[in-house]
Amino acid sequence: MHRLGLDRPELRAWAMYDWAISGLVTIVTAVFPIYFARVAAADIAPEIATFRYGIATTVGLALVAIVAPILGAMADYAAIKKRMLGIFMGVGAAAAALMFLIQRGDWLLASILFILVNLGASGSYVFYDAFLPHVARDEEMDRVSTTGYALGYLGGGLLLAFNLAWIQKPEWFGLPYGPGLTEAQATLPTRLAFLSVAIWWAGFSIPFFRNVSEPVPKLETDEERDENPIKIAIVRLIETLRELRQFRNAFLMLLAFLIYNDGIQTIIRMAAIYGTEIGIGQGPLIASILLVQFVGIPFAFLFGTLAGRIGAKRSIFLGLTVYGGISVLGYFMTSALHFLLLAILVGTVQGGTQALSRSLFASMIPRYKSGEFFGFFAVMEKFAGIFGPTIFSLVLILTGSSRNGILSVIGFFAVGGIILALVDTDEGKRIARAAEATARESGARAAG
Repeated sequence: MHRLGLDRPELRAWAMYDWAISGLVTIVTAVFPIYFARVAAADIAPEIATFRYGIATTVGLALVAIVAPILGAMADYAAIKKRMLGIFMGVGAAAAALMFLIQRGDWLLASILFILVNLGASGSYVFYDAFLPHVARDEEMDRVSTTGYALGYLGGGLLLAFNLAWIQKPEWFGLPYGPGLTEAQATLPTRLAFLSVAIWWAGFSIPFFRNVSEPVPKLETDEERDENPIKIAIVRLIETLRELRQFRNAFLMLLAFLIYNDGIQTIIRMAAIYGTEIGIGQGPLIASILLVQFVGIPFAFLFGTLAGRIGAKRSIFLGLTVYGGISVLGYFMTSALHFLLLAILVGTVQGGTQALSRSLFASMIPRYKSGEFFGFFAVMEKFAGIFGPTIFSLVLILTGSSRNGILSVIGFFAVGGIILALVDTDEGKRIARAAEATARESGARAAG
């Protein structure tokens, strides 16, 4: 358990939330995009359905980007990170459960619920990520972060496997099958998959709430415990924006992450609906996405080991290089076999690249402001999810082909990699630890 980075109860509970929320792979990348295109938007032209799906993705992520920084600052001041995580998890899980109601032609209902699922998932991730520097020591963060992603792949993969089984073989589970089914009966297995995500998400979140402690809040100069938390949050955000000049390397990391993660999120969110548009069947699409989950497990661990040897930054560079190749190959994709091979490539780098981005950023920020800084991290992450699908959709409308949208993603990896090269990780870590030491000394003098 020590080698996995899970030798303490709080580390295991923290990583288990990744297992819980990764059941959403069913909705975000696998089953829902296909269901949206073939059922909810069945009466709409395929390119228009893809466009509306991209816009729904954009709206959900934009909402989180707007509120994340102020909620992160409030959570730091009022010590409510766990409470905020629970609220967003509840919203997302409830929306996932309500997807059971979506029938043919319900593209508007499907879009609204998809927006709420994205809002709940992305919002809870803000506070989940903010716990990383509190549960893990400096030397543990890369390993713990990649292990969390590996568990997420395993949990998401297992649930998706069950979903795929009862969608493809409903008779094995006593569900309606065969010719002559009503539309409600034919869609029942898929709608049950959405319900299973809600139950999985909420149920496996329980260890986190039981075993991870709320960090002790630290008051800034001239703050009082009973002040208005919204006012304090705004003041803190202004101060943090000013302090970003002090944490220059963390800021550069944020900017690089904004750009290259845009490409990653576009591939994650648009792959299934792109595959549907070019004629790949539901079975191969879902099976390929399932393969990503299980290929991702050993490679997430591998990236953690690799970061220990060559550093997180160089390991991220390796992942971005592979992603650039994936974008080129995706342009020429024509068959289910091609999609399968690309899924394997994605699985080798997806979890490791994102996990190391999280831990590298966490290592260059002061712990007592983790909520605020990860609020900004969430803004960058969500704007990354906004620009990519939006550009993808616009390129589709302008050129009439999703292939050009896939090819445009390469630019995100190239520019993000260039900015990442400017990050001095050692200097960033030194400045963050010095800020923590200064804060402790100030607190000791105030107490005295």
